[in-house]
Amino acid sequence: MVKFDKKKPTQEELTKLGVKEWGTWTKEVSEFPWEYDSKETFYVLEGEAEIASEGETISFGPGDLVTCYSGLKCTWNVKKPIKKHYRFGD
Repeated sequence: MVKFDKKKPTQEELTKLGVKEWGTWTKEVSEFPWEYDSKETFYVLEGEAEIASEGETISFGPGDLVTCYSGLKCTWNVKKPIKKHYRFGD
């Protein structure tokens, strides 16, 4: 089962997704457990973080578009204060 994925989207892809209309979330340097009960897609504006789950880790920073799938249980490790646009669902 795929837990998460990451890509560097083009400006055209971001516009098509309507990323600028999504909510904004910020978090200071921290580490915390998280569980996704629905799919989340987010676009990183600032900062650096990683998500670890069952031996798999994904790192991301500015310009990354990340999708975390429903059912994912993980630990977030925010390495540099993060700011992202996000949306839940499809």
